[in-house]
Amino acid sequence: MDKRYDVYCLADRYFYDLPDRKATADELAKLAFAADSIKLPSGWIKFAKEDWTVCNPLEQQLPMQGWKIHVSATGANADAVLESVYRYCVPREISFKYLSGRHVLKNRNLKYSDRGSSGKFITIYPLDEHILRTTLEELGKELDGQEGPYILSDLRWGNGPLYVRYGGFIERHCISETGALVGAIEDDHGTLVPDRRDPVFHVPAWVTVPKFFAPHVDARKSGTTNDIPYTVERAVHFSNAGGLYEARHRESGRKVILKEARPHAGLTMDSADAVHRLRHERDILERLKGITGVPELIDYFEWGGHHFLVQEFIEGETLSKTFALRYPLNEGETDPAEAARYTEWALEVSRQTEAIVAEIHGRGIVFGDLHPFNILVSEDGKVYLIDYEVASDAEAGVKPSLVNPAFAAPADRVGFDHDHYALGCLRLSLFMPLTTLLRHDFGKAHHFVEYIRQVFPLPSGYLDEAVERITGTGWTSPARSRPETALDRIPRVTADPEQWPRLRDALGRAILCSATPSRDDRLFPGDIEQFHTGALNLQHGAAGVLLALLDAGVDFPHEYRIWLARRALTPRPQDRLGLYDGMHGVAHALLRLGDEDTARELLAVCLKEQWELLGTDLKGGLAGIGLNLLAFSEGTGDTQYLRAAELISDRLGTADSVATTSGGAHPHAGLMRGSSGAALFFLRLYERTGDREYLRLSRTALEQDLRRCVTRDNGMMHVNEGWRTMPYLATGSVGIGLVLDQYLRHDADERLVTASDAIARAASSQFYVQSDLFNGRAGIILYLAERGRTRPSEAGRAYLDRQLGLLNLHALSYEDGLAFPGEMLMRLSMDLATGNAGVLTALAVALGREHPGLPLLSAARPSGTSKTSRPVHGRGSADREGR
Repeated sequence: MDKRYDVYCLADRYFYDLPDRKATADELAKLAFAADSIKLPSGWIKFAKEDWTVCNPLEQQLPMQGWKIHVSATGANADAVLESVYRYCVPREISFKYLSGRHVLKNRNLKYSDRGSSGKFITIYPLDEHILRTTLEELGKELDGQEGPYILSDLRWGNGPLYVRYGGFIERHCISETGALVGAIEDDHGTLVPDRRDPVFHVPAWVTVPKFFAPHVDARKSGTTNDIPYTVERAVHFSNAGGLYEARHRESGRKVILKEARPHAGLTMDSADAVHRLRHERDILERLKGITGVPELIDYFEWGGHHFLVQEFIEGETLSKTFALRYPLNEGETDPAEAARYTEWALEVSRQTEAIVAEIHGRGIVFGDLHPFNILVSEDGKVYLIDYEVASDAEAGVKPSLVNPAFAAPADRVGFDHDHYALGCLRLSLFMPLTTLLRHDFGKAHHFVEYIRQVFPLPSGYLDEAVERITGTGWTSPARSRPETALDRIPRVTADPEQWPRLRDALGRAILCSATPSRDDRLFPGDIEQFHTGALNLQHGAAGVLLALLDAGVDFPHEYRIWLARRALTPRPQDRLGLYDGMHGVAHALLRLGDEDTARELLAVCLKEQWELLGTDLKGGLAGIGLNLLAFSEGTGDTQYLRAAELISDRLGTADSVATTSGGAHPHAGLMRGSSGAALFFLRLYERTGDREYLRLSRTALEQDLRRCVTRDNGMMHVNEGWRTMPYLATGSVGIGLVLDQYLRHDADERLVTASDAIARAASSQFYVQSDLFNGRAGIILYLAERGRTRPSEAGRAYLDRQLGLLNLHALSYEDGLAFPGEMLMRLSMDLATGNAGVLTALAVALGREHPGLPLLSAARPSGTSKTSRPVHGRGSADREGR
């Protein structure tokens, strides 16, 4: 799970939002640091930038990069530390910045915050090494004794809260080895390279470490694990709280687990740090000594300022991993005998888990964090519960923190009822692992039971008791009518095209009810990425949602177009350049929405940027930009855009990651970040020019992505990520298949046809964790619908019909409309990549008529039947609004 999402759930019960979004002015004032009120002298400027408050002398010109100082602090001493930095830096005209509030400081130090940036409260920018040394020595003396989290990415200066790292002073970017846009510094040849921010001190090869750092470098190297009685054999897991390690006792040879806790780091929402929780876990394990299924506490010690708990090593796998390997609905078809074997195994896991929890309750303890990652299953089938850091005394009435959202009890459950709720979720999730959706509506439990009963031969009453634990309704029989919920008033998704208008209106109603045109940071709620990459783009922003509404035939207020146009011409630092993640996509949307003037103006700005430094992919790189330029050329008749697209093709045509079958170090495959985007761009050039060299380049790029795929034992072709395989539209095999099937219209190669058929089988699974377009079932539906137009078959139609029905497993209600959860399933989303706009697009392609599909990606329709044949300037949308 991506724990970044937890903090975006704090402000709103329906949507991901900034954690302090609904804070009042008085509340924000209480979160501010006292030093915020310090008035800077004439010649200084103070301004907000994302999570930071920046203080600079107006006339000062910072170097592009160099050694910078980070200052660490806790919530308790942050005011004093910041005041010292103000008093030191301002008279000496040294630039600095600091996190804009106590809440931001806390969020940066939570258990699942980024380990590379955790602990950094203040950044100081010395102009040269003399100022660097003087600042470290003088400010270090003043701050000596102040505590703070250790900054893993930096070199510590002495024993105080000062740290140093070589890195960028001015924000610059380049493309990393993984294809991501990252912060950059110049190497010794003047080339921009990634500014590494790993959770380990790193000095670029061309940088000389100042000699006065030597004692501090030696101090960093002085501590070794030879000082403890255990030999670490393998790191199992890291978080901002510390590490989890497999180790062995040197004298006895006994294998153990070491659990590390970093002081002042890995906070929970109640501000308890990792050390506090580890001590608590030690005390809990002592109380639970002797219970079968509870690991034995062996030792507890402190080393290098960090705390370590030593417990029994259990040979086994987490239930989450074991489940993934056994779950029969991952396949296209379920054999009844296999379903029966799986049911027997799952019932035994559930029985043992409930027995262990009952014994824990017998000792007066609430486990508090029951979920499949905290359940180990040994090879002989024995079950163990691990991780007791949030366990509590039942009489204390503590609400557990750090709880898995799929098993987190509602606020009205106290004491042992926390665990009873989680045990009910476990019963359901072993057969339908979507219990995170219960956070939205307990009625989903009834929906899950209806489906589970069709597939698994479960004993009478097993699921009824689970539903009663979860809902508290007392509903215990399928023959008895259950209470009606909002879910019963939304339309069900079916394969019947006659139902499309009703589905379209229900999806559109939810989107329009969620709109916030009064906000300047976003128009529609979506994924948390909209706060990092801008809320304008196609994938997570207003552009994608408005295009989805336009193409599906859902009317929306004209002010929403104005909102997009206004914001497009006032871009912000987080706004990127690409087609799906940036301003090229916004320009495309504005053109389609009928605002050609603004679209051209925005595209002119985009073309002045250093687009040649971007990667080759479709999401944010050259392939997507090339497709947009071709669309502008066709839509406006302006040949300057075609010439710019040809420049893109020249660069892509020589890129190793695209143009060579045997070479290429590009680490990604798939539609959005792999070579399939380039393949699609070359295919469009071929369709426009007839030049077969473009067709050859398209095939070569496709073969690059197919090289990174694997055909599983069940005949499904997936993208191979090394530790997992992926079928999805954005990052998996069906995205490759979307382009491959379009290619096969021009070159019916037998080997590629075989690959296409294997990819189609990847779209037959009965279970997908998410419902969204990019990485969920909606993307599978869109792919199958597109394939039905290019390579129709009875099997493909059957797959599509089944996927449409199964989409109801994720269906939720919002304002009497049909809504779907976003990434991680914890909140609703309305964006194209992860939410309602994407589902709307997929269903429009599958059930609607003449839909143009995903922006710039779908195959051209036969002449006379395609919406893409209408003027691209949006006349069709004007007609629709005038109905």
